[in-house]
Amino acid sequence: MARTIVILSPHFPPHYHRFWQQVKQAGGQALGIGDERPESLSGPTRSALTEYYHVPDMHDYDALVRACGYYTHRYGRIERFDSLNEYWLATEARIRDDFNIPGVRSDEIDFIRRKSKMKERFRAAGIPVARGQVVGTPDEARALIAATGFPVIAKPDVGVGALNTYRIDSEDDLAAFFRSRPSVDYLMEEFIAGTIHSFDGLADAEGRPVFCTGHVFSQGIMETVNEARHIYYYSMRDIPPTLEDAGRRCLSAFGVRERFFHIEFFLTASGAYVALEVNMRPPGGFTTDMFNYGADIDIYRAWAELMVHQRGELPYERKYHCCYASRKRRHSYAYSHNDILSRYGHLMLQVESVPGVFSSALGDVGYIFRSGSLDQVMEVVRFIHHTPS
Repeated sequence: MARTIVILSPHFPPHYHRFWQQVKQAGGQALGIGDERPESLSGPTRSALTEYYHVPDMHDYDALVRACGYYTHRYGRIERFDSLNEYWLATEARIRDDFNIPGVRSDEIDFIRRKSKMKERFRAAGIPVARGQVVGTPDEARALIAATGFPVIAKPDVGVGALNTYRIDSEDDLAAFFRSRPSVDYLMEEFIAGTIHSFDGLADAEGRPVFCTGHVFSQGIMETVNEARHIYYYSMRDIPPTLEDAGRRCLSAFGVRERFFHIEFFLTASGAYVALEVNMRPPGGFTTDMFNYGADIDIYRAWAELMVHQRGELPYERKYHCCYASRKRRHSYAYSHNDILSRYGHLMLQVESVPGVFSSALGDVGYIFRSGSLDQVMEVVRFIHHTPS
């Protein structure tokens, strides 16, 4: 009997239909539950799904239970339940509890959703973390700042990306933060100066990486969003041993099984890696496509084979640096889109118009390209981002 995999919100992000197509091709049942009306699903998403169950309000948990009950009656036991989307982590865990589905359960979810709880697991892995705590009052914040000094970063303890994240440099900033902050738990922590490096990939049922790579970011998402900057990031051909060691220790400490992972660190001037946060999902944007381009693999198929057949073999070699460089419409650039393609078209792999919900972090247009030479990658980045003086 085909393995039954239920997918929450299969239409988002739009390019994730590639995952569901591979489930179907691997012989699994790809069953969708979502709030998009069936007739509004994209052609690729419709063709990838064995069946789709429309739930008008995805926050109506009883409706989600009814959908899963329907699928259980029609197809048998649900063997996996996922969305590959950070927003639904708690809902996924609750469904797994109620239907006894393998995967992350509710009693584990805070360690991969709450940034304050992540610190406990990072420490257990022996990875340094920024000093910080959840603060609810100005006095609690000042007690922390007395130990760390300004600046500090304040971010939702549970949150996606850099939404509603603040850098606080002074008492005036602190007062403004407490006047305007959203009414959610906020983690405040010392500011760490460094370059963001990530350890990314897919883990098998034993927690071993089926595939792993590393990325270097031009700046943090907070700066990208708050200051409306363009961004670039690229994959490494060779992962520094200290980064890979830290990443693998985190996989063990967080108990990663049959999941993608995106673990962020600051590389400080001293050469130390300081843990930032962990995401148990595919890295954002088009990074899964970049996995494929950097190593000439199909990570969508590898994930599906793992889900459907528990096969975790994926021979690969990181042949290229693959880079994403964005542009924002608010900036004027020295070179046109046609100039970029004329000079570097032979290196280009995708040019993406970024959906509005992602554009604050990923820009309005993204160029994905690769080269075996990091010097050449940076040459292309400088050309794309060059602005008139």
